[in-house]
Parts: sequence; structure tokens; C-alpha cells
Amino acid sequence: MSKGSADRGRLRSVSKSGIPSSTPATTSSDAAPPAPPAARFIVVWQFEVAEQNIAAFEAAYGPDGEWANLFRSSPDYRGTELLRDAYVSGLYLTIDRWASEDAFRAFRRDHDADYEKLDRQCDSLTAKETRIGAYTA
Repeated sequence: MSKGSADRGRLRSVSKSGIPSSTPATTSSDAAPPAPPAARFIVVWQFEVAEQNIAAFEAAYGPDGEWANLFRSSPDYRGTELLRDAYVSGLYLTIDRWASEDAFRAFRRDHDADYEKLDRQCDSLTAKETRIGAYTA
């Protein structure tokens, strides 16, 4: 197999940092999984996590973690993504998706005590947390 054929089906690009990346090429025959209902309101948080807390943090804040389980009590919750920085250890983003801002506000109002309790329980997992923003789509 030649070097060229090993890269077949992949697009190669270089980021601003100069680090090459490979992205799988897609064709019209690639079947995408069905998309979840559209999220119209998205909340993004950034977290700094000490090395010794990373596993517990990922368990609590991931898409199957304690936060997502709490959010699932709302039929208007659309999912959570946990993103780990590729270059800075312990730096994360969470992206929480909701059907609407009103749905998110209703969830917070209806589950405030549980939200605050979980927030206190998870407080020791993070060195710093910053709300990046709340966005509409």
C-alpha cells in the first residue's frame, strides 16, 4: 500500500497553531444517526479541574453524569456535551442544550433545591468555573 492510499478518505488540514489534523471525508452514502430535537437555548460553562479530580469531574459532568441525570427530569432538556481541552490538562467546557430559554428557566425554578444541592456537592471537583454564556439558536 502506498503512502497516498493510506490517507485516502481523509482530508488533511493544518490549524492556526500549525498542528496537522485529519478529518474523515464523508460521502453521500454515509448514513448519519437521527438528530435529536433541535435545541434553541444553549448554556456553556468552562471548568478548571485539578488532576486528582478529573475522573470524578468527568463522571459528574459528562452526558451520563449526575448533572445530566438531574436535567433529564425536564422533557425539554436536549443533552449535554463535555469537551476536554486537547492541549491544557484539566480544562473543560460543558454545553447544555434546552428546547428554549423558557424551558430552562422553568427547570431551574422547579428544581432549584436539587440544582443547588448538586452544585454544592460538586463544588470541590473544580478549581474554577465560569459561565461562558447562554445562547439561542
